[in-house]
Amino acid sequence: MATHKLLLLPGDGIGPEVMAEVRRLVTWISQQGLATFEVEEELVGGASYDADKVAVTDATMARAMAADAVLFGAVGGPKWDAVPYDVRPEAGLLRLRKDLALFANLRPALCYPALADASSLKREIIEGLDIMIVRELTGGVYFGEPKTITELGNGQKRAVDTQVYDTYEIERIAAVAFDLARKRRNKVTSMDKRNVMKSGVLWNEVVTQVHKRDYADVALEHMLADAGGMQLVRWPKQFDVIVTDNLFGDMLSDVAAMLTGSLGMLPSASLGATDAATGKRRALYEPVHGSAPDIAGKGMANPIAMLASFAMALRYSFDMGALADSVEQAIAAVLAKGLRTADIRSEGATIVNTAQMGEAILKEVQALLK
Repeated sequence: MATHKLLLLPGDGIGPEVMAEVRRLVTWISQQGLATFEVEEELVGGASYDADKVAVTDATMARAMAADAVLFGAVGGPKWDAVPYDVRPEAGLLRLRKDLALFANLRPALCYPALADASSLKREIIEGLDIMIVRELTGGVYFGEPKTITELGNGQKRAVDTQVYDTYEIERIAAVAFDLARKRRNKVTSMDKRNVMKSGVLWNEVVTQVHKRDYADVALEHMLADAGGMQLVRWPKQFDVIVTDNLFGDMLSDVAAMLTGSLGMLPSASLGATDAATGKRRALYEPVHGSAPDIAGKGMANPIAMLASFAMALRYSFDMGALADSVEQAIAAVLAKGLRTADIRSEGATIVNTAQMGEAILKEVQALLK
């Protein structure tokens, strides 16, 4: 049986608490002989800054480069608000994404049946929701140059961020979206702002070319990103796979996440290119939620998004789709039994702490796989 190298980066705030529940599940899977994991754990974010004055060390980066998958908790908090910009906690995550060349961010937005009433939208609008947002992650305005703030005199300043995309960057993210759609409901919606942005004109052109050349069997529609945001709230079930750039993907995926009732419920995957020789791709998996410093250490954190992120690792990095299904089914079963952490509390539910929720999900996995 192959040994899978897994690097855990719990980070700050509630990161270590939710990561502990993943470690418990990984340990049980290994004990049962269902898979063999070689697990390492390192510091990142504010915890790394406190220890080494950088958001991620070169040694940790080397371990990330060597890992089959990286599991990332969360970084940041008020404690580090005054640290220099280039070593702020978030810089650790940005370096991981850049150095690992993780260009494709997968953000599922799905509504668990038991939580259909937790959304701010009507049940009929979000019940059964299952969409995937594919966000380009290493290009666009977040990384484009020049990126400057210039003193103009007389108390005036000018800030510049640059939106840049090359053809190859759009081609590869489009291919990821089309490949995913083929395994889902065979529809891709590409979102851009071609009406006011030259990068949007190129985005639209290249996605159309990739579709015509390689994926004509997949339904493709184009939508302006602002209209897409409106349609996500109006009738989100019209979408299957949405592909968009770094900036719009950042915003639209948060909108889609909140449709489901809680930002703390959803996982994500960030993938690199597939190595032609090994068939493997570098990958980082993380929950959508942040470090939530206000509840850190109180046992209130919801571990579901972190556990679901591990399920994505099983699916996309380790080719263990059946085991990933079991983890996701276990999460749904626990919710159906009325167990809730404080962030998703509802009338009549049983409120549990972080460890209790993790234990309940593990027991459901054990029952499914016994």
